[in-house]
Amino acid sequence: MIPKNGKGWSPYVAGALSGLLIILSVWVTGKYFSASNSFIRTAGMIEKAVGPERTAQMSYFKKYSPAPDWEWMFVVGILVGSFISAITSGSFQWKGVPDMWAARFGPSPVRRGVVAFIGGLVVIFGSRLAGG
Repeated sequence: MIPKNGKGWSPYVAGALSGLLIILSVWVTGKYFSASNSFIRTAGMIEKAVGPERTAQMSYFKKYSPAPDWEWMFVVGILVGSFISAITSGSFQWKGVPDMWAARFGPSPVRRGVVAFIGGLVVIFGSRLAGG
């Protein structure tokens, strides 16, 4: 199932397995998965480590504890699983700027980082706006 040819997993197999895992998580927990909550919790955990008194005063963290929960662990599992998949498939590479990005927008890692950061903010804002 994990190829050693450097091509990675079939997107159909990976998508089907991801879908089954999300269905299983909803069935077991009775809650829908939301990755954006994990980013907010992580920010809360970092803030709690630096300034616990300020975090305790925030209304969001009064309602939702800045501590690991099943969604947070799921997101960490996605990161660990993707790393393991890349290593075992032979496709893991340390690259600041992928070839496709460099061909289209140039080789600047700073430019890519800024665009990725802005894109991440847009995605998080949109998912939080949608309640996810």
